[in-house]
Amino acid sequence: MSPDPGTVLVVDGNSLLHRAFHASARSGFRDAAGRPAWAVRGLLSQLVAAVDRAMADAVVVGFDDPAASVRRERWPTYKAHRTEKPETLVEQLGSVVGVLRELGAAVVVPPGLEADDVLASVAAQAPGAGWRTVLATSDRDSFALVDEHTRVLRILNGGVDASPLLDPARLFLVTGVRPEQYLDLAALRGDASDNLPGVAGFGAKTAAKLLAALGTGADALADAAAGGERCRAAVGPARARTLATDEARERFWLNREVMAMARTVDVGIAPGSPAPGALPLDEAAVRSVFGRHDLFVNGAVRALTLAEPVPGAPEREHTAYADPRWRAAPTPRPPRLPAPPPLTAPVFSQDTLF
Repeated sequence: MSPDPGTVLVVDGNSLLHRAFHASARSGFRDAAGRPAWAVRGLLSQLVAAVDRAMADAVVVGFDDPAASVRRERWPTYKAHRTEKPETLVEQLGSVVGVLRELGAAVVVPPGLEADDVLASVAAQAPGAGWRTVLATSDRDSFALVDEHTRVLRILNGGVDASPLLDPARLFLVTGVRPEQYLDLAALRGDASDNLPGVAGFGAKTAAKLLAALGTGADALADAAAGGERCRAAVGPARARTLATDEARERFWLNREVMAMARTVDVGIAPGSPAPGALPLDEAAVRSVFGRHDLFVNGAVRALTLAEPVPGAPEREHTAYADPRWRAAPTPRPPRLPAPPPLTAPVFSQDTLF
């Protein structure tokens, strides 16, 4: 019986840092030099939880290139609607790379590309070196990367412990499509966050119905162009007519091209070599980084160094590292809210995952 392969946890650094920035902004936490650090602090906390959840043997964190974008150069409307990032977020996106490298995690910032491309490249290259992967992200695009070697930890509100870990069977249960169909679903649905409109009349659930009946987006478009008999049976005559238009075809293929992730980024994986960011990390580095961010050190030591802390060691080491000027913002008393109206239909977690 062959030995069980290890697991590389691949973290979408931009995704988790953005979530932490908004979730923890009220704390106003700053480091000893007075620089904003609440989002960095939140990412570190989520990283430890994700390592535990994935039972990871190595940690890789990907970030978008902040200076250039191949996709924006080729398609100027891509993400063009997004507002400028707050200065405190930009500053933490810059500082977190050094913090994670000091910790010992492998950090990849691919020139002109995005964190998604790092996740896709590790997922594509790890099996050849004998590794499994778990991708930690709040971005649905990574659903297309799920396979027998790769699972996605979809970060939702409530943190890592409240987030689903999706393998091919679970992905099908919550989306109605197989992983290899997910890119077609996304291209039909579109992605408002990236300024990519979908095909008119096609949300996620309608797209899933179409793909369940036709198999692929290409087959659906071909059927629509040839009269649309199968499309009509799957999604009705109006949507079948829509799929037969030039606009629908152009939008589907454009979305599919823009959404496709690069799988050839150099992420440091080679057969016969340790995985990048392999655990255990250096205990002194873990204590230093987590201590000065006023986080629970002993839990980080257990997760990242695979060792038990020295008996009697303090759970926090903030007295040595934390900015003594920092105080958590007081929690305001919530206003009294009226009773919510009765639900008219059940609410399913699948709607969030779509």
